[in-house]
Amino acid sequence: MSDPASILVGLEIGTSKVCAVVGELNADGVLGIIGLGQARSRGVRKGEIIDPTLAAEDIRNAIVEAEQMADVEIRSVYLGVTGNHLRGFNNRGVHPVVSADREITEEDVQDGIKNAKAINLPAENHVVHVIRQHFHVDGQDGVQNPVGMLGARIEVDVHVIHGNFNRLQNAIRAVKGLQLEVDNIVFNGLASALALLTNEQKETGALVIDIGGGTTEFAVCARGVVKHTGVLAVGGDHVSNDLAYGLKVPLSRAERLKIDHGAALVDDSIRGQTVTLGSEHGFVGRTLNLEHLRRIMSARLEEIFELIAHEVHQAGLLNYLGAGVFLCGGGARIAQVRELAESVFGLPVSLGRANSVSGLKSALDQPEFATAIGLVKFGSLQARNRGDRSSLRDSLRDRFNQIIRVARK
Repeated sequence: MSDPASILVGLEIGTSKVCAVVGELNADGVLGIIGLGQARSRGVRKGEIIDPTLAAEDIRNAIVEAEQMADVEIRSVYLGVTGNHLRGFNNRGVHPVVSADREITEEDVQDGIKNAKAINLPAENHVVHVIRQHFHVDGQDGVQNPVGMLGARIEVDVHVIHGNFNRLQNAIRAVKGLQLEVDNIVFNGLASALALLTNEQKETGALVIDIGGGTTEFAVCARGVVKHTGVLAVGGDHVSNDLAYGLKVPLSRAERLKIDHGAALVDDSIRGQTVTLGSEHGFVGRTLNLEHLRRIMSARLEEIFELIAHEVHQAGLLNYLGAGVFLCGGGARIAQVRELAESVFGLPVSLGRANSVSGLKSALDQPEFATAIGLVKFGSLQARNRGDRSSLRDSLRDRFNQIIRVARK
């Protein structure tokens, strides 16, 4: 059995599925995926819990399956959150350097970040993330680490993600009701970007789009940092709903049609082709036009991509995506969805694959597990940062003790 201190668990409570991924940090700090559990989600709509009892059962089932595969006892999780109440925006904090020698310290940096966080949000909102972007020292742009520099004024750019406190608490309460601790909450779009993008792609500029069942999250990284995030309360389930309405079939049949015969583009090769549905449970079988089916799907998916493209363009970032667009989530499995996205964005589009992580190939190669893997990766980064700070404290303590010993001689 693994050392409990080395175990990290990502939990995504999605609209279509609940997914728990177990990661393990080895002695060298390398992250490996050792377990995966999933359950069909019944108590969630548009990424948010609407039936706590059903959601708790599905979470428990996913956790138990992950425990059995990894042969560990799960005690805490990094919890993914989403919903159209979440918002992201950029802000700048300013802090005067008051030390006599004008040398910038870590305390000055933290005060600058604290000022950037001092924003007028609605009383019911909670800040989920404050992500450092770049620093400015006395007007000098693009400073990555100002500690040790000289200056009279430090400014820090941050990306802030916030959401409704009560709606965030619903997911946290569901987890804690199962006697599990929540190590941290993480925006799903950020987790997906962490899972898929290399440092080079973050530097070059990339857009990650996670098409889930009830929501579509997206994140833009450029110059090595998060520049923009967003959520659309539209996902793969809406494609199924459109098919059910447009083809006049039950929702369960529409979902099956989407998986078996769906595609994101309409081309001449399917002109005149049909799909035959058999009779079942009172449903009278009939023949459907395949071109009509795919046209319905294409319209909804194109709308999702156009909404994202418009928002990224409004943020002034569409021309900074040198590495292109990366798709993940269950919706990334739809045939020809990459080609449709390429036509909307005018950029190369790839199916995202988890990077800098080893372990279960069955999880790493599947686009629908990107968020949960990213949650584990977020946890590993936090663990390393804690380790770095602990090592620094130990080093400082050793130096202090050495000075005391020398002084006593």
